[in-house]
Amino acid sequence: MNHVSTVGLDLAKYIFQLHGADSAGAVVFRKKLRRGQLLAFLATLPPCTVAMEACGSAHYWGREIAKLGHTVKLIAPAYVKPFVKRQKNDMADAEAICEAAQRPTMRFVALKSANQQAAAVVFRTRDLLVRQRTQTINALRGHLTEFGVIAAKGPVHTSKLIAALEDPASDLPQAARAILAVLVEELRSLDERVAVLD
Repeated sequence: MNHVSTVGLDLAKYIFQLHGADSAGAVVFRKKLRRGQLLAFLATLPPCTVAMEACGSAHYWGREIAKLGHTVKLIAPAYVKPFVKRQKNDMADAEAICEAAQRPTMRFVALKSANQQAAAVVFRTRDLLVRQRTQTINALRGHLTEFGVIAAKGPVHTSKLIAALEDPASDLPQAARAILAVLVEELRSLDERVAVLD
């Protein structure tokens, strides 16, 4: 296998499909490996290009494979799809990835470091919490509208909703007051969590 120049790697949770080709594109090997066997096998290959679709876990595997001395290339799945020649399966995908990686005009996705991925996780988590906060505010606003309590849109105006809910003189039924208090608690919790990530 000394003449392998490119390996197409189809990632999965447990079983990985590999397609190795020489510089002319001729098939050198096709392999199916378990998760625990992947790095050990790639360590036996001379330095070559290992290409994968830029999907879940690709950056992790890319960093691990790069430690073995291989050049890692990530390809957006949309750029791999035109190279699938037959029925879509893991073996066909690995071959398509390998072929796509050998194209001189192919565009690749940059491999992210662990710190870059951590920053992305922080950003996505904050975004999720902000969306949950918006949903909670909208639910609170919608429910209180049914009791005649109206407030303008936006997080700044939620204090009016909360004040109406917590006002003992308001004519809100106790059952509604109790359950809407749960939303207010959730809202406060989300505000705190978003503030931590800011």
